[in-house]
Amino acid sequence: MTIDRLRLSCTVLALALLTSCAGNDTTVLQRLDPETGVTIKRASAPIVMYRDMSATSAFGRDYVYVGPIQVNTMGQREYFLWLGIWGSSDSAERRRKMDDFEAVVLYADGEPLSLEVKGWTPGTIGASDDVYVKPVASALDGYYRVTVDQMRLIAESRDLELRAGATRPQRYVPWDSHQGSSQALVAFLRELDW
Repeated sequence: MTIDRLRLSCTVLALALLTSCAGNDTTVLQRLDPETGVTIKRASAPIVMYRDMSATSAFGRDYVYVGPIQVNTMGQREYFLWLGIWGSSDSAERRRKMDDFEAVVLYADGEPLSLEVKGWTPGTIGASDDVYVKPVASALDGYYRVTVDQMRLIAESRDLELRAGATRPQRYVPWDSHQGSSQALVAFLRELDW
């Protein structure tokens, strides 16, 4: 075999390997936080929930993105749900939204899961930067401590609903079928390291 032929064979093999790697659809992402040293694992896509507000404006909707997170600090694992909270309403409502989302209740097949916010910044869970990409720059990030069993209950449910706001309860439902939107959560749970 000549050197040119060997180079060509190596190039073809390298391209084949790179192409096969590029074709993988990763549903769980993991990274080492360079500043805090924690390992953060998350689903590739959050569950999108919404509240219809078409009575106030033609395209009025509020949204809540719900994404699972595992934070591994030298073998000690903690679990959170990230809520990306945003909508078509006025940004002056930011403080009210934070108040409304201090505590939320997720209903998984009618089973209430009461969650309290741990904090509004990535630093509250040990991250130096956003874990999920915000859907819009003005979105609020809320981090809620959960257990693996609670995440499993959410992933396996056929009916999901989120309620926020003690004084004016707001009801959010999945944007599309919950079974379809929870596939990333199911994959996340499968890949958890205990």
